[in-house]
Amino acid sequence: MPNRAPIHKPSYWKPRPPRVDDREKTAHQRGYDSRWQRARLAFLRAHPLCVHCERDGRVAPATVVDHIVPHRGDRARFWDQANWQPLCTYHHNAKTARGE
Repeated sequence: MPNRAPIHKPSYWKPRPPRVDDREKTAHQRGYDSRWQRARLAFLRAHPLCVHCERDGRVAPATVVDHIVPHRGDRARFWDQANWQPLCTYHHNAKTARGE
């Protein structure tokens, strides 16, 4: 049986160190626990429409509570409702993809 050809890497190649950031933590570890779920549902009941769709003259139900300014682990900013906005899934995914 033939052996696989060796993989040659340049001498300067080094493996990247593993990333350690919030994306490797579970949602629960980032603060999205049962307390958040209750607060999220209450916020969506009070603000049922996507703010971006409303601005564009459309009516779409909000399904996501988004942090306007990412909290980056700051618990005060995480729970600051003035930093929350209701978004539909489309607008939330678009915002997340842009890295805002």
